[in-house]
Amino acid sequence: MDLNTNYDIYHIMEKIEMYDPKREYIQNKNVIDISIHKVLNHGIFINGPEVLELEKNLSNFVGAKHCIAVSNGTDAITISLLALGISTNDEVITVSHSWISTVEVISLIKAKPVFIDIEDETFNMDYTKIEKAITVKTKAILVVSLYGQISDIDNINNIALKYNIPVIEDAAQSFGGSYNGKKSCNLTTIGTTSFFPSKPLGCYGDGGACFTNDDLLAIKMRAIKSHGAIKRFQHKFIGINGRLDTIQAAILNTKLNYFNETLKKRNECANYYTDKLKGIEKYGFKLPIVKEGRVSAWAQYSIISNTNEERDKIVEYLKINNINVSIFYPIPLHTQDCFSYLFLNEYPYLPITTKVCNTVFNLPCYAELTKEEQDIIINLVKNFFINYSLYKYHD
Repeated sequence: MDLNTNYDIYHIMEKIEMYDPKREYIQNKNVIDISIHKVLNHGIFINGPEVLELEKNLSNFVGAKHCIAVSNGTDAITISLLALGISTNDEVITVSHSWISTVEVISLIKAKPVFIDIEDETFNMDYTKIEKAITVKTKAILVVSLYGQISDIDNINNIALKYNIPVIEDAAQSFGGSYNGKKSCNLTTIGTTSFFPSKPLGCYGDGGACFTNDDLLAIKMRAIKSHGAIKRFQHKFIGINGRLDTIQAAILNTKLNYFNETLKKRNECANYYTDKLKGIEKYGFKLPIVKEGRVSAWAQYSIISNTNEERDKIVEYLKINNINVSIFYPIPLHTQDCFSYLFLNEYPYLPITTKVCNTVFNLPCYAELTKEEQDIIINLVKNFFINYSLYKYHD
């Protein structure tokens, strides 16, 4: 039996993208165009007034004392590590199930990533593994709030406080989410985020931000993002060119005006999936959950399959039917070639990380996705299980 022949009802339809930034732009074209043209007219394309305005707006939204707008989410983590003084041979505890930015920046500054496992329910750092990984060389914990849901921050912070270790939240996917009433990016020593176009709050290029309530760290991060300069031509630190373009700041300022509505629609989209897809759990597939006290920003809607084979088959099936689903992330970072120099074969096995990477797949989940499109996706997923059951046990 060929599983791929059971899609003739849907295969003619227009492709449904994993994320379609054009939709959001078209819906808000007038106000966004005005903000862009304002920058084009005043001509201050670097460090324009919109950047300072954005920092104030983001700081107010998150509730943090300081916000430093930067060039992208990767640079935001780099700047944070440098501001904390982390350097050669220092260790940073983090996770292996994430986008490579989380870990590559640790290596770039010659520090060493120390990987611990994740929770099987939230795909975020398992705080119970932290203390065993702490050594005299541990200089930070870099926790990732993946897929939109914040990690178990209270327990992580308590452990960090016990050992006097700073915590960085990589909130590239969770901006807008909350934990016990506090916003992501205002939960740890430093919070970082990304404004890549597909993020919950995305610009039309690269962008990011760092957040902190520590005055000295804020001063240092602000200098580091601009070549380490505290004043023009006065370079106190080794820094980078990590500034956010004024046009991107203007776009983000405009989008912040309706960001709460965007978050509401993302949650409605996720809740609709969960309600309509409950039946697939009888086949052993796991739908995402949001723990009590947390609000997810739903960067993706992530489902766990039984096996790698089943995951690959349903992804193939959906793609054939013009559903541009994704797999975030299929290969654990600690097994990537670029980290082979760390001799990670000596690390303890990360069973949950490995399982999740082998079985996770992600459905489109964004504010502009229509109920009709979701129904098509939902019906295809259900259709897969009906046909796969026949295929699996055929003969």
